[in-house]
Amino acid sequence: MLDLLINLVLGLLLGTVGGLFGIGGGLIAIPALGVLFGLDQQMAQGTALVMVVPNVLLAVWRYNQRNRINLRYALTLGITSFFFAVIGAKWAVTQDPGFMRKAFVVFLILLAAYNFTRIYFRPQAGSTTLRYPWPWLAPLGAVAGAAGGLLGVGGAVVATPVLTSVFGTTQVMAQGLSLALAIPSTSVTLVSYSLHGQVDWLMGIPLAIGGLLSISWGVKLAYGLPERKLKLLFCGFLVICAVGLGLKA
Repeated sequence: MLDLLINLVLGLLLGTVGGLFGIGGGLIAIPALGVLFGLDQQMAQGTALVMVVPNVLLAVWRYNQRNRINLRYALTLGITSFFFAVIGAKWAVTQDPGFMRKAFVVFLILLAAYNFTRIYFRPQAGSTTLRYPWPWLAPLGAVAGAAGGLLGVGGAVVATPVLTSVFGTTQVMAQGLSLALAIPSTSVTLVSYSLHGQVDWLMGIPLAIGGLLSISWGVKLAYGLPERKLKLLFCGFLVICAVGLGLKA
C-alpha cells in the first residue's frame, strides 16, 4: 500500500512537470525511476512510458483547448515519428543498460546546452506560422521518433527546440505540436518495450493515474508563464535530470 501511495504521489509530480514543459513527464520519470528505484535504463524507460502515453493524450487535449493544434502539422510529425520510433525501440531493447544510461545523460546535457544558447545568443520572437513549408516537418518527425524509440521520451524534447528555433514557432505552439507528435511514437515504443519484458506495470499504472490527475495543472501553468522564463526553467530541469542520472551511471 505504501509503494502504491509513493508511486501515485510521484506520478502527481511528474504529471505537473510534463504538462508544464510539454514532454509528458517521461524525461524526469526515467532518471527518477533509475535513481530512486534502481531500475536499469531500459526498464526505467519502458515503465515511464506507461505514464507518458495517457499523459500525452490528456496534455494534447488541454493544449488544443487553449491554442488549437494544426492537424496537418501534427499528422506530418506523427506519421513519420511512428515508423522511426519502431526502429529506435527495437534497437534500444537489445543494448547494454549502462551504455543506454550514459547515452541518455549525454542527450540531456546536449539538449540543455542547445536550449540555453538559443535563449541568450539568438533570441527570436516566436510566431504561430511556420518559417518553412509544412512538408519539412517530416524529417523532424523521423528524427524525433527515432530518438523517442531509443530513449523512451517520445521525441517531444527533440522536436520542441527545433520547432522554436528552426521553424520559428512560439514555445507553447511547439510544445503542443511536440505532444501531438509523441502520441504515436510513445504508443508503439511502449508496446515494443512491453513485448521485451521491459515494463513494470505495477509501478507504471499508479504513476499514470497520478500524472493524469495533475498534468492539467502543468499545462495551465505553462500558459501563465513568460516564454523566456519557461525556456529557462526547461533548461534547468534538463540539467537536474542529467546530474541525477549521471550520479547513478
